[in-house]
Amino acid sequence: MREYLAYLRVEKGLRPLTCEAYERDLLQFAEYLEPAPLMDATQALVAGFLKHLAKHGVESRSAARKLSCLRGFYKWMLLDKRIRRDPTLNMDTPATWKVLPKSLAVSEVGEMLERAAMAADRPQTDAVALRDRAILELLYAAGLRVSELTGLNVADLSLDAGRAMVRGKGDKERIVPLGRAAVDALEKYLRHGRPALAKRASSRLFLSERGQPLGRGWVWHLVKQSDHAASPHKLRHSCATHMVERGADLRTVQTLLGHADIATTQVYTHLALGRLKAVHREHHPRAKRVISSQ
Repeated sequence: MREYLAYLRVEKGLRPLTCEAYERDLLQFAEYLEPAPLMDATQALVAGFLKHLAKHGVESRSAARKLSCLRGFYKWMLLDKRIRRDPTLNMDTPATWKVLPKSLAVSEVGEMLERAAMAADRPQTDAVALRDRAILELLYAAGLRVSELTGLNVADLSLDAGRAMVRGKGDKERIVPLGRAAVDALEKYLRHGRPALAKRASSRLFLSERGQPLGRGWVWHLVKQSDHAASPHKLRHSCATHMVERGADLRTVQTLLGHADIATTQVYTHLALGRLKAVHREHHPRAKRVISSQ
């Protein structure tokens, strides 16, 4: 198991938190198998493990994630010739409901960002207010994950071009557009805020009052403090939802959010269909026609 986790960290470039989650899933399966070792697992034992999870109230989405972890592990074992047969082969993924992530209304996001802008524009404003506004604008403008935001370096920004280089899951890089409001907030933060926070050399974009790179927990606290109904995750989904509601296609949203599979983005499909129906009603010559029976 240790060799596999090392492979994920070094070869696949997975983040420590992701590797820790994989380790927990593998340890849970190993505990279920005892006294049999992981390499002796059979398809029947994997199926039994999934039934065991369901019996103990584990949601299908979590069970599906655990099965995905096992698939990756046994595929690696098979390729490394440590086993002769993959016990997860042809196993059905536990059914999961495709629930649209909760998002904020456009007005709610607007009010939150307006409050942050007012705090940053005060005559006696400080570096923290400038930083906080830049963080909120960036989370909403680019639909970033918290880990992507905290991992940004100053060198990742290309404000003249209105874009940033982001490192997502698996250390995959993508370019995201920022928009005028986010660029303006970042320019002010870099010019008047960050120099006051940078008490020591650091390449990270967002710094604490002690000059340390901001952590994930602090960003969650900031967003909650700005609006108790909000979260970084909700801002990410709000970005996607508001774009789809205004006509963005799912492939574009997939690219923006950094989803590896379009299936992940398809939770927004009903929004796209809603707009399609509205456009059809508005522009199709027979969409509004009432056919009377004679």
